[in-house]
Amino acid sequence: MIDAIAKAFSQLLSPPLRRVLLKAVGLALLLIVIIGIAMQRLLASLADSGATWAEQTSGFAPHSVWAALAWVLSIMAALGIVTGALFLMPAVSAFVGSFFVDEVAEKVELAHYPNDPPGQALPVFRGLIEGIKIALLALVVYLLALPFMFFGFGLLILFFGSAYLLGREYFELAAMRFRPPAEAKAMRKARAAYVFMAGMVIAAFVSLPIINLATPVFAMAFMVHIHKKLAGERTALAR
Repeated sequence: MIDAIAKAFSQLLSPPLRRVLLKAVGLALLLIVIIGIAMQRLLASLADSGATWAEQTSGFAPHSVWAALAWVLSIMAALGIVTGALFLMPAVSAFVGSFFVDEVAEKVELAHYPNDPPGQALPVFRGLIEGIKIALLALVVYLLALPFMFFGFGLLILFFGSAYLLGREYFELAAMRFRPPAEAKAMRKARAAYVFMAGMVIAAFVSLPIINLATPVFAMAFMVHIHKKLAGERTALAR
């Protein structure tokens, strides 16, 4: 597994993957900015409406006080969106990365396994569905962990939940380039503990702010190596 980590890191900034990385990061940042602006405008509008309603209903305090309150609430909303964006980056980057996972896998296979039969790219619709699924699962894990952040173990829930889900999804994406979906899932279940440990590597990568924008590229490159290792062990046992 350490060898797979080293290979994925070393190739992450190589010219072939660097172009994919820049495209994935650029689109993810653009999507996050669009979501952030839309949410900030919505929450600021709600704050203004709420302050106006409270001013008209309560009948006390001058207009300037309610205007100042609306301004403070808008600032708090903006700060909350920025903080939330740090946690939503894995989900957004996972969705955006779904458009590039086959390109990443192809370049990794060509560089490290040139003598092996090349994998087959997933159908566009299938890849999109998998990307949406990864993004939604990452978001669900975040929402489940959020109430426990104040008790100290929310981060553990977030880490281990991400390790399981991201390890499972990226391994199956790598495996489905060489085998039917049902067989890829069966292979993952047969080596569930190992795939979970590999998922912990991806979860650690996801926990690094800003750097986690590169998660789809790193995770897919990493899981290509993991799948090749497990497929090789499987072939050796079958002989």
